[in-house]
Amino acid sequence: MFFNIFFIVLIVWALICATLISITDFRRRIIPDAYLFPLMLAGILLIAFYNWPTTAQDAAIGATFGYLMSAFVGFVFDWHIRKKDANATPPIGMGDIKLITVGGIWLGTGGIGMALVVACITGAIWARIKHQHFIPFAPFFIFGGILALIANAFLL
Repeated sequence: MFFNIFFIVLIVWALICATLISITDFRRRIIPDAYLFPLMLAGILLIAFYNWPTTAQDAAIGATFGYLMSAFVGFVFDWHIRKKDANATPPIGMGDIKLITVGGIWLGTGGIGMALVVACITGAIWARIKHQHFIPFAPFFIFGGILALIANAFLL
């Protein structure tokens, strides 16, 4: 009984953190660590105690892949943009890189790709409709992550 209540508390805690991350990134274009680290901790606790939503090995590989891939993409875009304009803002911030890493913990290797594809497509559509060059990535990545979590947990 207590084990099931702890599971529900962790899921609710993760949903609250994800909602706060989305709202903060949408309003201020920043992802605070105060919401990001509890989301990471909830994912690690779920994997450690329940072996859900993925295995510990898959989560470690997914987090490493998410970090390295997003940091590489951020570095390449930043280098390319700063080559043209030294005062330009970087296209991907460290908060986005850390969020993708946490997404790798939650989703593993199979879900991180699906979440990124959904996030990029929905973010591009939103940017096209709103005619904006900078988009808050967190709401779209969290949406894609939830869809990937549902697909991996219940459909596959």
